[in-house]
Amino acid sequence: MINAGIIGFGIVGSGTAKVLLENKDILRERLGFDLNLKRIADLDIATDRGIKIPGGVLTTDVNDIFNDPDIQIVVELIGGIRPAKDFILKAIQKGKHVVTANKALLATEGADIFAAAQQAGVEIGFEASVAGAIPIIKVMKEGLIANRIKAIYGIINGTCNYILSKMSDEQVEFADALKEAQALGYAEADPTFDIEGFDTAHKLTILATLAYSIPLSYQSVHREGISGISSLDISFASDLGYKVKLLAITKESDGEIELRVHPTMLPKDYLIAKVDGPFNAIYVDGDATGSTLYYGRGAGSVPTGSAVVSDIADIARNIQNVHHLNSRTQGFLNYFEKSGTNKGKKITIGIPEPSSRTVSIEMDKVLEKYPDIGSIFISGSKSYLIALYLEEKGLKSINLIGYDLLDMNVKYLRMGVTKFLIGQRPEEQTYKGIKKLFEYLSLNKVPDKIEYLPVDVVTSENVEFFLK
Repeated sequence: MINAGIIGFGIVGSGTAKVLLENKDILRERLGFDLNLKRIADLDIATDRGIKIPGGVLTTDVNDIFNDPDIQIVVELIGGIRPAKDFILKAIQKGKHVVTANKALLATEGADIFAAAQQAGVEIGFEASVAGAIPIIKVMKEGLIANRIKAIYGIINGTCNYILSKMSDEQVEFADALKEAQALGYAEADPTFDIEGFDTAHKLTILATLAYSIPLSYQSVHREGISGISSLDISFASDLGYKVKLLAITKESDGEIELRVHPTMLPKDYLIAKVDGPFNAIYVDGDATGSTLYYGRGAGSVPTGSAVVSDIADIARNIQNVHHLNSRTQGFLNYFEKSGTNKGKKITIGIPEPSSRTVSIEMDKVLEKYPDIGSIFISGSKSYLIALYLEEKGLKSINLIGYDLLDMNVKYLRMGVTKFLIGQRPEEQTYKGIKKLFEYLSLNKVPDKIEYLPVDVVTSENVEFFLK
C-alpha cells in the first residue's frame, strides 16, 4: 500500500480525491497494490464537495500530512506561489515525493523545486500542470524521447478558446463572450490571468523546457492576450479563410529557441483550427515521428484529477518496486543466515516484458537445463502466464506459487495449475514470510488456497525455480 496526502480540496483537489476513491479497485488491479488517500488538508473541510470522504481523512492542519511517516506522496493542489512553494519544499525536506498541478509555480520557481528534489532523491510529478487530461508531459518525457522536436503549437487555455470560438460561431463581441464564459464557469471572476496569456505562457515554459532541455524561461516568453480582439477581426479572418486562435508556440530557429504566445490566424482546414470550445490541442513536430496532435479536455475537476492520479500512480509504482526489491532480498538473506542451510536451492531468471511468447521461450530453456524443477515462485503479478505454459505442457505436478490476487491468477488457482497464491502485506516483516514460503517449496506442500503471507516480493517479473 502506498499512501498519499492532498493539500487543497478545491476544484482539482476534489476531482483527484474522486478519482482515487471511486476508481480504487481498478487502480489496484492495474498496479498490483493499493493507492490509499490517507489525508486531505484544507482550511474549509465543511463545504460539501459531493464526494463521500472516509472518516479521519479530512484535516485543517497541513502538518498532519508532513508529519505522517506513512504518507510517501504529497499532492499540492492549492495553486499560486505562496504558500504552495513552501509546502512543496517542506515535503521534499521530509523525504516525500511531490505531485503538483501548479504551472505558475513551476514556470517561475521550478528551478528551486527541482534542485531540492534532486538533492533529496525524490520525484516531482507535474502531468496536470499542462493541458489537463491530455497526457502531454508523458508524451514529451517518454513517447517522443527519441525525437528532436522541431516545433510545438498549442491551444492550451480553454477560457480563451471558448471565447474565440463563441465570437467566431455567433459573431458576438469579446465582452459578451467573456460574460458567458464566466457564467458557465470557464472563466474566473477576474479573467486577466487567462485572457492576457499569462496562463498559456506558464504552460509553454514547461513544454519548451521538456522539448529543448533549456532552463525554465518564463521571462523570455513573448506574450499577447486576446482582450484586444474584436468581432470585426474575427469576421475579416473568416472572410479570408482563417480562424483566430490563441497559440502557444515554441520552435528552434537558427540555433535559438522561440517562445511566444499570441493570437494567430490559422487556415480553417487545419486540424488544430477545428478545436473549439473549452477543449485543448497540442501539435508536436518531431524529426522521427513527423506531426502528431493531442486533443482533449484541458481543464475541469475530474479530467485534471485524472492527470494528477497518473503521476501518483507512476511514483507509487517506483516506490513499490524499490521497497519490494530491498525487503525481499533482505528477507532471503535473513532466512539463510538464521537457518544456516540453503534449503530450496534456486535459479532466478528475469522476464522484463512478460507475454505468452517470452514466457514460453524462457521456460523451454529452463526446463531443458534443469529437468528436476519441483517448484516455481513468480514474484511479479503475472503468474497466470507461467500457469498457462504448465497447463499446455502437461506439467501440473510442478508446484506453482503465484503472487497477487488478480482475476487471471485466481482462475488458474481454481483450475489447480497454480497451487498457491500469495497476497501483498509489505508492511509486515519479511523473515517469517520467507521462512514459511521456503517450507512450502522445500517440502513440496500443496496448500490449495489463497493466503496473505507477510512476505515482500519484487514487482518486476522475476521467476525463481526451486530444485527438488
